[in-house]
Amino acid sequence: MKILEKIGFNPNEIDELKENIPSLIMQELDKEERLVLNNIDILKELDINNYPLIFKNYYEMFLMDSSVFKEVFEKYDHDDLIDKINKNVTIIEHL
Repeated sequence: MKILEKIGFNPNEIDELKENIPSLIMQELDKEERLVLNNIDILKELDINNYPLIFKNYYEMFLMDSSVFKEVFEKYDHDDLIDKINKNVTIIEHL
């Protein structure tokens, strides 16, 4: 669960995520820590400030190859996309 601490989740949030994320996915997230952190860095570089909420709701997407992950967000107008994601993370379902 070190990955969740590095992302910035508090102990209560970590407990909640442990209950909601299937154990096999959690193991994969821990195993692919570098990939997950790289993808989070991509969101930070794009000025997406609610990345913990995105992770909480769409944790599986953080296992995507970083180049593919980045392409998902670069297909759209940067400012418009960032504004929409920061207001409502469910927009990610439509990317």
